Amino acid sequence: MLWALVPFLSYGFGTPFSFGYAALRRRSAGLGVAAGGYGLGTVGAIALMSVGHPGAIFLALLLMTFLCVTGTVHSFVVRGSVFPREQSGNWRNKQAIGVAKYRMMLRQEARTLVRDDPALAHELRIGRPDLPRGYDDGGLIDVNHAPAATLAMLPGLTPELVERIVQKRTEQGGFVSVEELALDADLPPELVQRLGEYAIFLP
Repeated sequence: MLWALVPFLSYGFGTPFSFGYAALRRRSAGLGVAAGGYGLGTVGAIALMSVGHPGAIFLALLLMTFLCVTGTVHSFVVRGSVFPREQSGNWRNKQAIGVAKYRMMLRQEARTLVRDDPALAHELRIGRPDLPRGYDDGGLIDVNHAPAATLAMLPGLTPELVERIVQKRTEQGGFVSVEELALDADLPPELVQRLGEYAIFLP
């Protein structure tokens, strides 16, 4: 917006400079020609002013007014090509990536709490999205305590696998790692890495 107002704010004197910048930014011959034309007009106006004759000064003012008005209108016309807006799809993708990275950071922080202070992790209900809580753990699920409906939220788990996990958990009292979970519940090997991103095992 500020770039487009340069001709108006400078009363035309800044027009060749603003279009020169635009030509370099977009590598545009057309904008370069426009910058040259505005530059010649500015030089001509300055030359007329230097004459000192009232008529020449009046012509110089008319020329600068023309450069001011024309340059401002021209700037707003080409502004979209000089400073193209980022595509909405790209913006949404970048926003989604930012959110995903933020959620990963939350999970890492929550895992640190689980490791260093399990009692506090229980108090904060980390890994228990089925319960009311105020702490955001980034989507972790406590395999040792969450109900079957919550376990079903883990990536790749079918109802059959969830039932198997719950049965093994009941029989042996829980798991200590995703590797033990995969071994005891006979989970497909390809699920281990995916589950490892979201599964925790509070005592």
